[in-house]
Amino acid sequence: MPPFRLFFGLLRPHRSRVAFAAIALVVAAGAMLGVGQGLRAVIDKGFSAGDPDWLDRTLLAMFATIALLAAATYVRFYNVSWLGERITADLRRKVFDHLLSLPPSWFEAGRTGEVISRLTSDTTQIENVIGSGLSIALRNALLLIGGLVMLFTTSLKLTVLTLTGVPLVIVPIILFGRRVRKLARESQDRVADLGNRIDETIHEIRVVQAYGHEDADRSDFASLVERGFATSVERIRNRAMLVVVVLVLVFGAIAFILWIGGHDVLDGRISAGELSAFVFYAALVAGSVGALSEVWGDLQRAAGATERLMELLGAQPEIRAPTEPLPLPRPLRGALSLEAVSFSYPARPDTPALDTFTLSVQPGETVALVGPSGAGKTTVFQLLLRFYDPQSGMLRLDGVALADADPQAVRAAIALVPQEPVIFATSVLENVRYGLPQATEAAVRGACDAAFAAEFIEKLPDGYRTHLGERGVRLSGGQRQRIAIARAILANRPILLLDEATSSLDAESERMVQAALETLMRGRTTLVIAHRLATVQKADRIVVLEHGRIIETGTHAQLIDRQGLYAHLARLQFAA
Repeated sequence: MPPFRLFFGLLRPHRSRVAFAAIALVVAAGAMLGVGQGLRAVIDKGFSAGDPDWLDRTLLAMFATIALLAAATYVRFYNVSWLGERITADLRRKVFDHLLSLPPSWFEAGRTGEVISRLTSDTTQIENVIGSGLSIALRNALLLIGGLVMLFTTSLKLTVLTLTGVPLVIVPIILFGRRVRKLARESQDRVADLGNRIDETIHEIRVVQAYGHEDADRSDFASLVERGFATSVERIRNRAMLVVVVLVLVFGAIAFILWIGGHDVLDGRISAGELSAFVFYAALVAGSVGALSEVWGDLQRAAGATERLMELLGAQPEIRAPTEPLPLPRPLRGALSLEAVSFSYPARPDTPALDTFTLSVQPGETVALVGPSGAGKTTVFQLLLRFYDPQSGMLRLDGVALADADPQAVRAAIALVPQEPVIFATSVLENVRYGLPQATEAAVRGACDAAFAAEFIEKLPDGYRTHLGERGVRLSGGQRQRIAIARAILANRPILLLDEATSSLDAESERMVQAALETLMRGRTTLVIAHRLATVQKADRIVVLEHGRIIETGTHAQLIDRQGLYAHLARLQFAA
């Protein structure tokens, strides 16, 4: 039932359409049941009594009933299909909206392909059920109940004999249904595995081809496909067996009832019309049970898919806004402080990324973080953006503890230029104004000028409206980096986080971008991560980290004189 509670919650805003579809469903079922009574009247009062007028009137009434059935079926089908599409769209939005609230750590623990599979394949399963399967199930449930009522009113004896076979039908539905549901979930998991492998291989296609790994990848993918195929075949086998067992039992029971009822007609205990009506209703009940057994498999698959989606919806972000978040000062000065911060990543709880780390950055100050890989430089950025919270210690922005502020308000004060520039599969214009969607095209052009990107952008086929392809495949590494820098310039936020912002540029481009960044950083609080020490010599202060601790602080000249780790790194780089 929990998966279906999710359906009912999504259906609640569309109660009027649900009611309209339900009325049409009841009318259609009633019209179908009325056909049986018309058949009884045609045989007993038309054929047997030899009354042509009665026959004409009865057949005309049956035609009107069938016309009503057709109209009600149209209304039901349209509205239920509309609900299926609407609920699927709402569900995809709900899941996607929830995914955006989860921290990067959640995605690092999972796999992107599996999430994509749940958001697409699983919601398609649910769409099929709500758009058709659920309607068919309700329709046949009504016909089953109504048919049983008409059976009782037609012949109690034959109905009792019919119902004795019901347990023989119900038991296979339950047993096979559980098996089908389990296999349906396994099948969806196999599809998710395929999505993971496709995403990983296509994303890294250059490495795959460079190392000649195509044959091995083909073999691995073929194995995954065959595993998914085997699971699907097993599910289909169980579902087919369910339908076969139900049909054999149900229609075998009808044959038995015809044998008993035929003798009752010959003995005069019931009329031929009553037997015909009984057989019609028995066939209706049998067809309903058969349809329900078939739809049951779809419902089980949808239940399995919904459980997977509910796992996503049930994942709660560890970083949340407090019930009453403290507002950040306006205007924001940009003072940052980390006070005795200790932090270990969830995947490496025994290895501290920062160990009682303390750092204060004054408004407008430029501080460079330098040190070997794994020293904790990127972790400082992760904590400032509240992708994680430290195990101990405190981070503050203009005196407000980040834990007491709204994470979105904190992030809105920070512009980030990551080491690997992120380019979305859209135009130059939309990429640059990603952090300021309402920016005008003139403002975008100004930011690109400041980032020294305008020259190459204007040479693109459609200029600022050129589609850059997935992950910016149409641009060089340096061009992608300048687009990312233009995005940060346009965002115009009081705090800048630059993570190797010039690492992908050639010497000339680096010189131009450094000039642009110096203009941008003036009056703003800036933290710079750099392995290339030539890019941080003009920083107000250089902080040297090792094993999550600060071991040196000073200007470039001061640190060179001390002959510590910074001087050692500088000698290695400048000598090279």
